[in-house]
Amino acid sequence: MSSPPPQVILLVDGYNIIGTESSLTKTRDCHGLLAARQELVEVLINYSAFRGYKTQVVFDAHYQKTGTCHEDLTPQVSVCYTDFGQTADSYIEKFCAAFRSKPKPFRQRLIVATSDRAQRLTVTGYGAEWMSSQQLISDVHCTSRGVRHRQRPPKQSRGRFLVHSLDELAQQRLSQWRQGIR
Repeated sequence: MSSPPPQVILLVDGYNIIGTESSLTKTRDCHGLLAARQELVEVLINYSAFRGYKTQVVFDAHYQKTGTCHEDLTPQVSVCYTDFGQTADSYIEKFCAAFRSKPKPFRQRLIVATSDRAQRLTVTGYGAEWMSSQQLISDVHCTSRGVRHRQRPPKQSRGRFLVHSLDELAQQRLSQWRQGIR
């Protein structure tokens, strides 16, 4: 029996996010566009796995003389480099139109992450949800903090008094001071 498709499909305008997020912009300026793309994709792999989203990151390739290229990096995340002369915006618009027209056996949501105003109006016209680049970045950071918090081992409570939170050596020294022993 095959598993049902994901409930949420996240379509990300890659260069729009890179241009918005300060650490990605810094990476792009210091180490190049390839490093910034890799950093964005790594962040989205973790985010998508935690959220359970099927994510596709779209990058323009209209300056390259190549055809459309899809790479499945994980079961949740794929990267698409658009065809020569095609922008990420036009790819996203076509994806939204195709998504709207195909029958959905399970209720799926399509979220497009971009801060392009014209793109926002177009994708919402096709019935997709819109998320700004800043919203996505904020949600990624909140999710990352939540994951780190969950992975932290719980603190062992040794009692309600402050002295119980000290290590053994410090407790011995305090006891000696109370007893007047130096």
